[in-house]
Amino acid sequence: MTKTLLAIGAHYDDCVFGIPGILLQAVQKDYRVVILALIGDYTNWPPVKGRAPELLEVSKTLAHFYGVEMRFLNYASAHYHANEETILATARVVAEVQPDIGFMLWHHDRHPDHEAASAISKPALRQAGVILNDPGVKVPRQIYLYDNGPGHTIGFEPNTFVDVSGVWPSAMEWLGQLMAFVRQKPFDPANPDGALTTKTTLASYRGASCGAKYAEALWAMHTRPMQIL
Repeated sequence: MTKTLLAIGAHYDDCVFGIPGILLQAVQKDYRVVILALIGDYTNWPPVKGRAPELLEVSKTLAHFYGVEMRFLNYASAHYHANEETILATARVVAEVQPDIGFMLWHHDRHPDHEAASAISKPALRQAGVILNDPGVKVPRQIYLYDNGPGHTIGFEPNTFVDVSGVWPSAMEWLGQLMAFVRQKPFDPANPDGALTTKTTLASYRGASCGAKYAEALWAMHTRPMQIL
């Protein structure tokens, strides 16, 4: 049966920056891949002033092109926190999507939106059935935390690496087109956006850590015994 992956972030670009290679690999393996961005109201974000609804549509359209379903909740940056309302709203998505595997932001971050998203995602992914008082709700057996780059994430020590070299061009094209819309500039692979340069540097470093050209790093919430000999 088709498996389902649910990746949760705060903003429209968190998952596309953090784990685009993993998402595209899941698509190649016929997973249903869903991204949930908790922030869906960008009217208070200056880079897209007057273009907030268009940002949502472009994000959804690009994700769909790469085989990914993109969803948004209705919260705005700096106007949402880890509380009963936000956890309940996120748990409802988990219950509807029924993920086999879940991804969430690392909890220690310079951006308050990222820390709030992490605090909301953890109970929603692990205890959606309890939150919704429905023992039949399916929650992911595997949950991984991902980082959002050196400008944001603090103290991230991965214990899992994924070689994403095979899908790297598509991953960077996806991120690049998204950033081009925000910057209001044409996407030019020969002149990468700063986000692409940072992600490529980070993926090269992660790759060097595990013997791959490009890799994405995760922290596995559930550790299991492995036979290594």
